[in-house]
Amino acid sequence: MAHRLDALDRKILELVIADARVPFLEVARACKLTTLGILKGSQFNIDPEKIGYETCAYIGLFLKDPERFDEVVEELRKIPEVVECHYTTGGFDMFIKIYAYNNHHLLNVIHDKLQPLGLSRSETIISFNEAIHRPIAIIEPEEDDEEEEE
Repeated sequence: MAHRLDALDRKILELVIADARVPFLEVARACKLTTLGILKGSQFNIDPEKIGYETCAYIGLFLKDPERFDEVVEELRKIPEVVECHYTTGGFDMFIKIYAYNNHHLLNVIHDKLQPLGLSRSETIISFNEAIHRPIAIIEPEEDDEEEEE
C-alpha cells in the first residue's frame, strides 16, 4: 500500500534529498518554521539582467474604478513582466514592480498590457541599479518597543 505524502512529509524529503547528512534536529526546526509560515517556500533567485531584462521599473497605478482592485490584481498576475504588486498608502491605488528587456519593451507593457486594465494614469520610476537586496534581518525589539505593545 502506497503512503500519501503530506506537505510536511515532502518538506522532510526535500531536506534529506538535498543533503542526506542534514541533522534531524535541523530538519525538525525547518519544518516547524515552514508550518508556522515563517519560512516561505524555497526558490532560486534569478538575476534578471543575465537573462536579458535590462530595465527594472516601479509603477504607481491609478485606477479609474478603485473598486475593481481585486479584478485588476488577477489580470496583473497574467502579465509575466509584473513580479510584485502592493497595496500602498498615499496617492496610488497600487504599486507594481516589472522587468522589461529594454525601455521600448517597458513602453509596450505599459501601453498594451497595463492601460487596458482601466488605469486613469500611472507614474513610472526606472531603477538604474539595485544597491541593496537582502533578506529581512532578525532584530530583537528594543525595550521601549516591547513596553508599547503591552
